[in-house]
Amino acid sequence: MVENIKAIGKRCSILVKNNVFSLVIMPTEQKKKMILLLIWLLAWTSGGIVIIANYNTLTLQSSKLFVIIWLAFWAYFEYKIVNVYVWKQFGKEKFWIKSGTIYYQHYIKGTEKIHEYDLELASDFKLIPLDNRNYQDVFAQSFWVKGGERIEFSCQNKIVKIGMQLNDEDVNQIIIALKKYCSKKN
Repeated sequence: MVENIKAIGKRCSILVKNNVFSLVIMPTEQKKKMILLLIWLLAWTSGGIVIIANYNTLTLQSSKLFVIIWLAFWAYFEYKIVNVYVWKQFGKEKFWIKSGTIYYQHYIKGTEKIHEYDLELASDFKLIPLDNRNYQDVFAQSFWVKGGERIEFSCQNKIVKIGMQLNDEDVNQIIIALKKYCSKKN
């Protein structure tokens, strides 16, 4: 039995055990920002509740229409903030290779779908480069959003992206470990 546990940065760990490659990526290590995100969530929720509670006091039809439109935007961003908070607080990315199959899951409570890919049909793992002049790249790497994958591979004409908001150094170490494991399998 070969077992090799390796920590990569503050958020990632790799375990190779019984011919299984396992990668776990935690969403954050920034506790102060998590407190700010919770405060933001509570303030946003409170603001929406106050508006909803006072809706019946409105008499003008145009004011009611405005509040309904505003509440639609509020509900959308409430969903987004809750989604990011729950992910950053309780989630993790799980990626493992077992018996020639790649498995990937956004894990929060264990009921999330596990995506499967045939390892033999998967192409080379590579870093997704960032351009600090590109708004989309900067936004995707922001603490306040969920996303910003940094590793990709192709499998059956589909691009698969993993490794949310990782830095280049961590991504390169993960890719080296993946390639080393996959080369031993061939």
